[in-house]
Amino acid sequence: MTAYIRRRGYEGVALAVPVTVPYERYSIHGAHWFLGQAVRGLLQGSGLAKEQIDGLTVSSFSLAPDTAVGVTQHLGLSPRWLDHIPTGGASGVMALRRAARAVQCGDAEVVACVAADTNHVDSFRQTLGAFSDFARDASYPYGAGGPNSMFAFITASYMRRYGAHREDFGRIAVAQRANALRNPNALFKKPLTLDEYMAARPISDPIHLFDCVMPCAGAEAFLVMAPERARDLGLPHVLLRGAIERHNAYADDPVMLRGGWRMDCADLYAQAGFAPQDIDLLQTYDDYPVIAMMQIEDLGFCDKGEGPAFVRGHDLTYAGDFPHNTSGGQLSCGQAGAAGGFLGMTETLRQLTGQAGERGVAGARTGLVGGFGMVTYDRCLCTGAVILETSE
Repeated sequence: MTAYIRRRGYEGVALAVPVTVPYERYSIHGAHWFLGQAVRGLLQGSGLAKEQIDGLTVSSFSLAPDTAVGVTQHLGLSPRWLDHIPTGGASGVMALRRAARAVQCGDAEVVACVAADTNHVDSFRQTLGAFSDFARDASYPYGAGGPNSMFAFITASYMRRYGAHREDFGRIAVAQRANALRNPNALFKKPLTLDEYMAARPISDPIHLFDCVMPCAGAEAFLVMAPERARDLGLPHVLLRGAIERHNAYADDPVMLRGGWRMDCADLYAQAGFAPQDIDLLQTYDDYPVIAMMQIEDLGFCDKGEGPAFVRGHDLTYAGDFPHNTSGGQLSCGQAGAAGGFLGMTETLRQLTGQAGERGVAGARTGLVGGFGMVTYDRCLCTGAVILETSE
């Protein structure tokens, strides 16, 4: 096929000021409040005035009926570039890609990428009820609804196809809990052993308790700008080296056993000029361990179906030989709605700028962040990934 316009790379794009609004199991505040706290954190961390934020992306489930444009009035912002990104766990990657292009072409100088959700006592049930017509229509006739049953279907299919065992997924969850114990923002504060993981009560076979994320309230955010602007502001920052995005990949597969990352990971590494062995830390979207394992495979760290052997043979903690979800991931931090799609981005930004504290990965210069969102019944529709590199 003739390429009439050659795609531009992602040179000249920096990320700075990772912000986390502390997570709460339940909150009386709305999504607007958490978004406001995140923007306040960006302003305080950057030294910018509110008027200097001229681009904004917003991701949230519980913001409805408002969208990003309503947020501008709530927070007193007047951006000249705006995007609302309703893609859940893929929203962090997608927000960065769009903000990067806005900065490159001069549509905005400083873009605030913000994701937030609240969690009232009944809000998760309401979110599920309005999440997807396709998911509702496909799952309700069988007497099961919600993500646990959907991901049980995907997990069981993966186990049958590739011979994975529950212990393999447990190694991911246990390592992430060890990371979370060094993250003051993580909601889970108690160690988790593999025996405890295996003995946990079943939720939807083969999914057990510690395979599931805990819904909570909170926010994540970061700024996108030119590297020169970040240097002028004296901000520790990282550089965007490559980015991919894919929707409804492998639509003919009867159930998801591979994701869109597999279609495009060669392109991702080519953009960055790196190979998988050049990546110092990996942040996968981890609403369930099977999805983290798929990303390890489909982003080129091992062959398809070798994920179980890979996690058996590597130490996935921040101090191990394959640092993975060094914040603890959603499995141990909690899932603050759409902010879960930003968690890997803010964590990688902290890691590569020396702001990760006790869980810092020694000598890390590169990080890969995966995104994954919008489950229907037998798959998720949105995938993406970015590679970041330290600016030093």
